[in-house]
Amino acid sequence: MVAVAAAATLVAGPFTPVAQAQDGTVLRVAMVQEIDHLNPFTAIMASSTMVGRINWEFLTLPSAEDATPTGGLAEKWEPSADKLSWTFTLREGMKWSDGKPLTARDAAFTFNRMMTDEKAAEANGSYVANFETVTATDDRTLVIKTKEPQASMTALDVPIVPEHIWSGITDMSDPRTDTVEVAGVGSGPFQITEYRPNEVIKMKANPEYFRGKAKVDEVQFVRYENADAAVNALQNKEVDLINRLTPTQFDVLKNADGVTTNQAAGRRYNDLLINPGAQNASRTPIGDGHPALKDVRVRKAIARSIDPKTIVEKVSGGYGELPGGIMPPLYKDYHWEPSQAERYDFDPAAANAALDEAGYRKGPDGVRAGPDGRPLTLRITGRTSEDFDLRVADYLVGWLDAIGIKGEKQLVSDNEVDVITSAGNYDLAISGYGTNPDPDYILSKQSCGSLPIESGSSSTATFFCDDEYERLYAAQGAEVDPVKRAELVKQAQARFYDQVPSVVLSYDNVLEAYNSEKFAEFTKQPVADGPIMEQTGYWGYYGAVPADGAEGGDSGGVPTGVWIGVGAVALVAVAAGGVAVGKRKRTADDEE
Repeated sequence: MVAVAAAATLVAGPFTPVAQAQDGTVLRVAMVQEIDHLNPFTAIMASSTMVGRINWEFLTLPSAEDATPTGGLAEKWEPSADKLSWTFTLREGMKWSDGKPLTARDAAFTFNRMMTDEKAAEANGSYVANFETVTATDDRTLVIKTKEPQASMTALDVPIVPEHIWSGITDMSDPRTDTVEVAGVGSGPFQITEYRPNEVIKMKANPEYFRGKAKVDEVQFVRYENADAAVNALQNKEVDLINRLTPTQFDVLKNADGVTTNQAAGRRYNDLLINPGAQNASRTPIGDGHPALKDVRVRKAIARSIDPKTIVEKVSGGYGELPGGIMPPLYKDYHWEPSQAERYDFDPAAANAALDEAGYRKGPDGVRAGPDGRPLTLRITGRTSEDFDLRVADYLVGWLDAIGIKGEKQLVSDNEVDVITSAGNYDLAISGYGTNPDPDYILSKQSCGSLPIESGSSSTATFFCDDEYERLYAAQGAEVDPVKRAELVKQAQARFYDQVPSVVLSYDNVLEAYNSEKFAEFTKQPVADGPIMEQTGYWGYYGAVPADGAEGGDSGGVPTGVWIGVGAVALVAVAAGGVAVGKRKRTADDEE
């Protein structure tokens, strides 16, 4: 499959449209991360964006074959000679799940709403920041004009919503946006039919889906408090698909009867946020981060106190890769590695010397203090639901102590971490992000344009706002030559690395497993050796193939304390965390 360059035409999906679903097949997916919103305009956490990708189709999306652009609602697309205008031709005869026609006017409405409503741009606003106009010239033709050439036009990770439903929503904070009545009308392979916050999400196969109805009748996301409970459920055949496994869990499941495991290079990185002085879009300081962290010398010393090799070997059990830039090695064209001179090697002695030189002296108790006399006592925020956070926090306390900084663990629920970090009320926070094949989204999350309108509404990953980074980010976004763009993307990552608003700790391998007595296969991305769940699309769910003779399941046997939903078919995966095709592990995929 070839990526779209100049004139581009649709390439069909990576597999033949599937047959009708088998009655009674049950595919259940265990979720350990909470949902922040069903509303696709405001959903940030990975679990939420995952649901959105299944529920709403995009103009184009990364293919299952190799993540290059393939057609979604659009069957072909073509830029003008000056690359300032893009014409998308939508498929003929498409319908929303409520039976009403789906046209280019729905796409124009979606983009225009994001361009004119700051709240509607909260999750994916970076994609439309450079748009000048978006118009539907007829039912099948969408024309997008940009202010400058935009390299990400075939990678717009924006769910298209029905105008006849969403035009009645005047406030994106309206609770109705998180209801089935509003969010349940979509165009993707599955549609939301039931949602009880912190209990259950049910999605039934969409009979109007243009690729054909899926082979399963319902996707059911079941809430587990932790991955251990989900693993036990898989071993007892109470669930069918799980991911975000710990190395120990993965090794155990390798030898389990009726279970198939899958290890793949991941699109996620884990990082440690270092509050550089949180501020909102008007540059007004917010939050209560330690003032010493505004000093880049302190941030660099913290980076030198961390041992990524220990994290990969001890915490990730060897199922990970050593860090560099914020684009993981999976996307080799855009991945950046620091030179030996640039790299923050694990060197407590050098970190101590740098802090001494910067004037942060140790007191009688061994804890350093800044020029203002305030001790360098830093909160380490993380999730109680994540084994990675729990173990890394313990290591961080010891590493920081070795350089005269006192670390205090602040381990709370997923949503509490989200509230704390989005308001800037943290010093250090264990986080991470799922990235997209196109680098624009993850780079945008580090830009001034992602600073929050007000405290608590942040879509930024790091509260980073730097003039040199902004120049490089803008340049890569306007560069249509792929080689030149890749170099600018690497330069932007190098600037981010140098200023240390966060430290990449490791790149995850995807560790997942499924009930192979009930399911013969799932479509991976890339199809040869990629993940099933942590994709920049919906292929894993849509491509689920029941095993020959697999019996239908029921909702029985699900342990107390999980999200329980009843349906003809259910999908259960441990979705800890989600991409937009990319977003910050707001503490969990956390964010896509």
